[in-house]
Amino acid sequence: MTTQSNPKSFETTLPIEGMSCASCALRIEKTIKALPLITNASVSFATESAKVSVQHSDAIPQVIEAIEKLGYKVTPNTLNSSQKQDEKMAQLKKERFHILWAAVLTAPLVLPMILSFGGIHWMPPGWVQLLLATPVQFIFGARFYKASFKALRSKTATMDVLVALGTTAAFGLSLYQLGKGGHSHLYFEASAVVITLILLGKHLESRAKQYTSKAIQALQALKPETARVLIQGLFLEVPLIKVKVGDTVLVHAGETIPVDGRVIEGFSEVDESLITGESLPTSKTIGDTVTGGSLNTVGPLTVTTTAIGNDTLLSSIIRLVEAAQSNKAPIQRLVDQVSAIFVPVVMGFASITILTWGLVTGHWEAALINGISVLVIACPCALGLATPTALIVGTGLGAKNGILIKDAETLERAHALTAVIFDKTGTLTEGKPKVTDFISIQHNTSELFAYASALQQSSEHPLAKAILEKSSELNVIPLKAKNITIYPGLGLQGHVENSSLVLGNQKLMQDQGFAIDTLQTWAHSHEKTGASVSYLANLSLQQVIGAFAFSDPIKTNALKTIQTLQTHHIKTYLLTGDNEGTAKAVSQALGMDGFNANVLPDNKALFVNTLKSQGHTVAMVGDGINDAPALAAADVGIALSTGTDIAMHSAGITLMSGNPLRIPDAIRISSKTYSKIKQNLFWAFIYNSVGIPLAAFGFLSPQLAGAAMAFSSVSVIANSLLLNFAEPSRNH
Repeated sequence: MTTQSNPKSFETTLPIEGMSCASCALRIEKTIKALPLITNASVSFATESAKVSVQHSDAIPQVIEAIEKLGYKVTPNTLNSSQKQDEKMAQLKKERFHILWAAVLTAPLVLPMILSFGGIHWMPPGWVQLLLATPVQFIFGARFYKASFKALRSKTATMDVLVALGTTAAFGLSLYQLGKGGHSHLYFEASAVVITLILLGKHLESRAKQYTSKAIQALQALKPETARVLIQGLFLEVPLIKVKVGDTVLVHAGETIPVDGRVIEGFSEVDESLITGESLPTSKTIGDTVTGGSLNTVGPLTVTTTAIGNDTLLSSIIRLVEAAQSNKAPIQRLVDQVSAIFVPVVMGFASITILTWGLVTGHWEAALINGISVLVIACPCALGLATPTALIVGTGLGAKNGILIKDAETLERAHALTAVIFDKTGTLTEGKPKVTDFISIQHNTSELFAYASALQQSSEHPLAKAILEKSSELNVIPLKAKNITIYPGLGLQGHVENSSLVLGNQKLMQDQGFAIDTLQTWAHSHEKTGASVSYLANLSLQQVIGAFAFSDPIKTNALKTIQTLQTHHIKTYLLTGDNEGTAKAVSQALGMDGFNANVLPDNKALFVNTLKSQGHTVAMVGDGINDAPALAAADVGIALSTGTDIAMHSAGITLMSGNPLRIPDAIRISSKTYSKIKQNLFWAFIYNSVGIPLAAFGFLSPQLAGAAMAFSSVSVIANSLLLNFAEPSRNH
């Protein structure tokens, strides 16, 4: 995946093969960052990828060359999801084959240990042990030698170096003893068991990592392979890649909608649950938009294609989730610092163990075995997997529930929120206001709406749509307007026929010098009920000629959303450009902690910064262009996909539905994910801080050390996967 921000600046994600632990990822990241023209780089062991920002596209081949010089392989990103899945399954099958044969050869070496517990003392001859252990060590364990050679050639140490050193020492010591004629102190089973267990652990790790990405796999699986396109009067089935924007597509009931588009014929119910997280189907009729990947459930729909391929909403969602999963959370920086020095420190500790045991006891054989145990148990895989696996599962869980989390930093911040600021229109209210009353001072109804709708014809503002809708109901034909000037958060001005007209809120009227005293009583009576009021004034006559009252119903789940947040001790505030009466009515109806009315877009960001300066961790929730500065200023910006694109680009979290209950859901997912990260890091550190001393003091054999090492990685991943059971509340 490559994103181009300007003709010379690129951000690209490179899939990498061959990483065996967190140290590998750190080594690659350090190498990339040292290259010229690199703005930033982040390498993830869990996702097996590098996210690289370069100043010029010419730097990308240099990045690939540098990675491959380290001994890793950059795989081409040309395979589709199905091919990638087949490739991964083939690799897992090959791993299972190696593990099976390694286990078959290792079993006779382990059997004497098991029999000894029953009082049966039997041991295969030394030459038999050698024959059994050699293929395990040098055929199935060859991957560790290859990786170690590459690591040492680039003057670094990885987990593979630890495994190769430890098992080779055990195998070599056994070979030496066998050569001397000794048969009672052989450790072939130690080297074979360690390699078999580590292979098993890596296999389980690969399977689990694949499972953590199932949210992306589920999204990718939504894309159908074909579409039924209108060609020369007939609907013919063609490959999806041949569909073009503007093509007419027919979707039968029970079929997946293949493209983003607009309905031009038909009525149906569409299941968008895998995209929005909402379980109830959505009604679709002529003029409504549909999203590729959603399921048409009731009747046929004929759709005009508006987006295909990488431009579809589904592709955008997949890119966002993949980007979030490849990013690093701030807490990962501590882990990286520890991992960077971990392997060299462990090798030093193992050397000290061997020397201390040998010099103090004189038993160099036991000293070497204890040193091997230290090397084997000290694998930093669990440490490297602790944070990214939890993030992958957390972002995947969010995507499954219609909550898109842009990056790891947002996910980490959201759990600590202490204040949430809400825009009103479209966020807490339905965003579909209607004209419930109006008053005309100088003109009849048709003339009043002809003037107002003339100004609003090109506007996408909800109040503009309400006036146009009311004009249509009254069969009013809008006049033509020109020289339109928009006052953000206030209203607009334009020339209609021979008059200069201004339409907007009370503040705009005051700024323009219009007296609205005669309408105050009428306006206040509507504002007390939560309605918004706009005034129409004639600059040429220097007087207000009418006013409109708009009612925008509060969303069904808005009250429950506010109550849920307050239960978790999160303050809630309303921020709106509407008048004080409307803001107060909505705020009181929902039991919010405060409100600010008549707020201009720039002042929304100022209010966010004011709360931050008071020590709050602040989220801003909005859906409009005027919310973008505040969304960007907040610690966590939360945008509704029902709003504008610019709002979504400014936010760290995008809710794919307009349901406000997704806001506490997003915070809950963040909280659960952060808890998993802390749990994983705790267990990863505990394994090493307890295991290494036990091995150094001779309480862990290499076999047990290998088992503990493998179990540590698997347990960290398994703990992350438990997040899948932390489903957000479905009582929506």
